[in-house]
Amino acid sequence: MAPIKLLMTWDIQPGKEQEYFEFIVREFLPGMQGLGIEPTDAWFTAYGDAPQIMVGGSTTEMGSMQHVLASAGWVDLREKLMQYVDNFAFKLVRARAGFQL
Repeated sequence: MAPIKLLMTWDIQPGKEQEYFEFIVREFLPGMQGLGIEPTDAWFTAYGDAPQIMVGGSTTEMGSMQHVLASAGWVDLREKLMQYVDNFAFKLVRARAGFQL
């Protein structure tokens, strides 16, 4: 069983920065953990042509990740996130240490 990492990217909607950060700290990250995805890293792009935010979270294996991503809890959490962000994208990769694209 290989650990799987969920890599998500997005841009914060202009004018919603404060609300966004409150949502991330109070709901999104605890919600991920509650569903079984352990947050692993978060990156902010300060300069350049790249998504503004990248967040990673992992599970112990692919079946667990697929179960979480198919759950109503995940759909609800992602829909709430979409109130604050644009250009949301995600992919699944085999987890390894350090920065992953």
